[in-house]
Amino acid sequence: MRRQSLILWLLSALLWAVPLLAASAELPGGIIRHDPYPAPPLELRDLDGESYSLNAQRGSVVFVHFWASWCGPCRKEMPAIQRMWDILQDEGLKIALVNTAEDEDTVFSFLAAHAPSIRPLMDRDGQMTEGWEPRGLPATYLVDARGQVLYQAIGGRPWDEPVYLDFLRRLIEKAESSSGN
Repeated sequence: MRRQSLILWLLSALLWAVPLLAASAELPGGIIRHDPYPAPPLELRDLDGESYSLNAQRGSVVFVHFWASWCGPCRKEMPAIQRMWDILQDEGLKIALVNTAEDEDTVFSFLAAHAPSIRPLMDRDGQMTEGWEPRGLPATYLVDARGQVLYQAIGGRPWDEPVYLDFLRRLIEKAESSSGN
């Protein structure tokens, strides 16, 4: 009788644990799920002086990434972001690559070597970055089609690896299916 009770208890515990394990398994390493909240303002100019507004990206998933060239993990991660962008830009992902408080020459030189096809946004005084309250650099926020922050990654990630690409594709597909595309 005790053995049957123990087996039933173990089975019951497994039935509770499986959904929890499945939910955490869908997130790649280092990705934090948030209760959705409105993305802070993001209005900057790029290296050419052209305006960018996150609000203008409504309807698309936006990869908002804060970085600096002096940051070791940022330097290591940037080529993976370029490869991720090469793969996903035609699938509907938008990107906001925000440099935090560096001069144009530094940003231009760094990106020419590491991410030549991504349009960098210049947060010249770091105030826009502070409004997002990252705990450090690099920091990535994934904003849904309604302008809500859903996920965050702190520190560098191998964004071009299949687990991250598949995760981003699921976000894009969810945005497209909810908008009727």
